[in-house]
Amino acid sequence: MTKPSSTRGPSKSNVEGLFPRFLRATEIDARLLGMIAALVLIWVGFHYYGKIVNGYGAFLTPRNLWNLSVQTASIAVMATGMVLVIVTRHIDLSVGSILGFTAMSMAIIQVWILPDLIGLGHPMIWVIAVVCGLVIGALIGALHGYLIAYLGIPAFIVTLGGLLVWRGAAFLLARGETISPVDATFSKLGGGPYGAVGATTSWIIGIVACVAVLLMLWQGRRQRKRFDFPLRPLWAEGFLATVGCGLIIGFVVLVNSYPWPKGIVKKYAAANNIDTPINEIFISHGFAIPVLILIGVGIIMTILTTRTRFGRYVFAIGGNPDAAELSGINTRWVTLKVFALMGTLCALGAVISSARLGSATNNLGTLDELYVIAAVVIGGTSFSGGIGTIYGAILGALVMQALQTGMILIGFDAAIQQMVVGAVLVAAVWIDTLYRRRSGV
Repeated sequence: MTKPSSTRGPSKSNVEGLFPRFLRATEIDARLLGMIAALVLIWVGFHYYGKIVNGYGAFLTPRNLWNLSVQTASIAVMATGMVLVIVTRHIDLSVGSILGFTAMSMAIIQVWILPDLIGLGHPMIWVIAVVCGLVIGALIGALHGYLIAYLGIPAFIVTLGGLLVWRGAAFLLARGETISPVDATFSKLGGGPYGAVGATTSWIIGIVACVAVLLMLWQGRRQRKRFDFPLRPLWAEGFLATVGCGLIIGFVVLVNSYPWPKGIVKKYAAANNIDTPINEIFISHGFAIPVLILIGVGIIMTILTTRTRFGRYVFAIGGNPDAAELSGINTRWVTLKVFALMGTLCALGAVISSARLGSATNNLGTLDELYVIAAVVIGGTSFSGGIGTIYGAILGALVMQALQTGMILIGFDAAIQQMVVGAVLVAAVWIDTLYRRRSGV
C-alpha cells in the first residue's frame, strides 16, 4: 500500500515547533524565559491583589520597584559567588554570618579605630574600611576553602561551623552592641536619595549600556563569521538588540520616575537658596549605587566564568571532578579560590547592607544564606554541579526579593514568609531535577 501524500497543510508538530525554533534562532535559554514569566506574574499578582484588598496597588510603582532593586543588591552580589560554589558541587551555609562579621568589623574600624588615628570625617575612612572588610572576607573564605580542599572536610560541615563561629565572633567583637553611625560617605553605598546618581548620569549609563549591547552583538556575529560558526538570523539579532536596549531604557525611565521625598527636597532647597515651591521641584533618584555595584559585579563575574581559564576550570570540576584532576587541573587550589571569592563577595554584600542600615547590628545577615541559595537554585544552578549562570542567579535573587516584598506589602506574617521561601526552594530543586531528567543532563 502506498502512503497518502502529505497535502493536509501544517501539522500540529510543526505548529508546536515554532517556539523551539524561536529559542534556537535567538539562543535564549528557556529557563530564563520561565524566570522572567514568573517574575512578571509575581509583580502583577501582588499589585492587583493589593488593589482588590486595599483599594490600591502599591507594588508596580516607581518607589517600590526602585526600593526592590536596592534590597535585591546584597543578596544578588553574594548569589553570583554562590553559583561557583554550587557549580563545583559544594555549598556555603556561612555567607550570612560572614556578612555579619565583616559588617561589624568595618563598622568598628570606621567608628572606633580610624577617627582616633586619622581624624573624624577624614575622606579616606570609608575607603580603608571597605578594603579591610574585603580582605577580612577573602581571608575567611580562603580559610574555609583550605579546610575543604586540603584537609578534606566536607563543605557542609565547614560552612555550618562557620555559620556558628562567625555569628558568635561578631557578637563578641562588639560586645553585643550596635555600632553606629557609619561614615557619611560610606552610608551612600547603601542607596537612598544621596546614594543615587541622579537623572543625567543614569541616562548616560543607559546610553552606554545600549551601545555596549549593540557592540557585543556585532562583535559576536563577527567572531562567528571569522571561525565559520553558524550565524543567528538577522531578525534574531534585531530582536535581541531591540529587547536589550528596550529593557535598559525602560529601567532608566523607571529609576528616574522616583523623586526625592518632599522633606529632603525642602532641606536641599533651603541649603541652596532655591525659591521655587517645593511641590514644583522634581529631583530624580536615578540609579542607586548598590544597583550599580551589582551590575558591575554581574559583568565581572560573567566575564570570569565565561571568558577566563579559571571559569573553565570551575565548570570542568563541577562536571566531573575526577576527570578534571586527571586532566591536570589543580582542583584543590581552584576550590580554595572559589571560597575566597565567595568570602570577598560576602564582604561586599556587607558593605551594601550596613551602609543601607547606617550601622552594624548583631542580626545583620541572619538567614541570608537561605535567600542566597534559593536565588541560585531558582536561577538554574544545579546541585549536581557543572551548570549555572550569573544572570540566572541575579534574576533568582530578584524573584526571591519580590516574593518577600510582596508578602510584606499585603501583610503576611514573618513566619508565613519563611514558609513560602522554604517551599519555593524545594519547588525550585524539584523543577531542576525534572529539567535534568527530560534534557538528559
